[in-house]
This record gives sequence, C-alpha cells and structure tokens, in this order.
Amino acid sequence: MVKIKLCGLTRRCDIKWANELHPDYVGFVFAGSRRRVTDGQAAQLRKILREDIPAVGVFVDEPIDHVAALVRQGVIQMVQLHGAEDEGYIRELRRAVSVPVIQAFSVRSPEDIQAAGKSSADFILLDHGTGGTGQAFDWTLAAALDRPYFLAGGLHPGNAAVAAELRPYAVDVSSGIETEGVKDRQKMVEFARRIRHTF
Repeated sequence: MVKIKLCGLTRRCDIKWANELHPDYVGFVFAGSRRRVTDGQAAQLRKILREDIPAVGVFVDEPIDHVAALVRQGVIQMVQLHGAEDEGYIRELRRAVSVPVIQAFSVRSPEDIQAAGKSSADFILLDHGTGGTGQAFDWTLAAALDRPYFLAGGLHPGNAAVAAELRPYAVDVSSGIETEGVKDRQKMVEFARRIRHTF
C-alpha cells in the first residue's frame, strides 16, 4: 500500500481532519511563508495530532541546532530537507539526533534522478522545483530509480490514482488538497480515498 503524507498543515482543524483520515505522515513546514508554522504553533498542533502519526519537519537550509531541538522536544519525529543540504549536513544531523531523514530533489532530468539515488538519506523525495508549487515533474523519469521514494509535486485527488500506480513508497500532497490557500477537508478525504482504493 502506498503511504500518504499530508503536508503543510497549519490549523487545528487540519489536524482534526488528519486524525480522522489517519495518514502515514503529516508535515509541518518551517520554511517559506504561506504554510510556515512557528515552533510554538507546531508544538501545539503536535499535541492534538494522533500519537501514532509521525510529524515531519520540513526545512530549507536550517541550522542543525534548531532542527535537533524540535526533534528533542518531540515536536517532529522525522526531518525533511528541501534546500541545498549536502551529505556533510546529513552526517552532522545524524550525529545530533537519531530520526529518519528525507532529502528532497527537484527533478528536471535523468541526472537529477541519478543524484537522488545516491543520497545517504533514509528516504528521498522527488518534487518539482522547490516544493509547494502545485506543479508536477515528468513522472516517467522516476522509473529509473531503484530505491523507495516519496512522490511530490502537482498531486491532487484527480491524479492520485495515477500517482499510486507508479508504486512510490509514499505520496506527499499539500497544495492539491487546498482551496484558496487553506486545507480543504473534502479534498483531503478524496485524495486519501483514491490512493487507498487503487490496489
């Protein structure tokens, strides 16, 4: 079964809906502006999130001390790197905390897939651009990958079943389950339904 990550949750109602749907992961974004949450907001959201749903902290070139602090405080249980973080960053992060690491790659060519395949991160995430754009990359490129991956970029209820048929490890959706910039319960429900009923 393809796993589901609902990303960019910012409100208590978003968490309530996630608790109802029980995705495999939720994402708190600590970068950018539109979906960004503060440490305090994320801590409050984590308190009402089901204990058995890991929270993934999404970062862009964030100081490791800050990332590690959020892990130690129990706010996040996984780390997703969406910037220019390199192998040295991942090694240093692992010395600081012991949680799964997801490294995101912007996919434009077969070379980007090759680079993703070499990452030492626990998981890799394939996306379009810097993430959160609502646009998809050429999904056929992912066929060359020989390791599990998170599929992101341009996902929404309308293409969820097609995405699931690619058999990624997980699908990661954010803007595709929103209406006018905020999470939409019906779109969340429909996205999860279509992923789970593909197989």
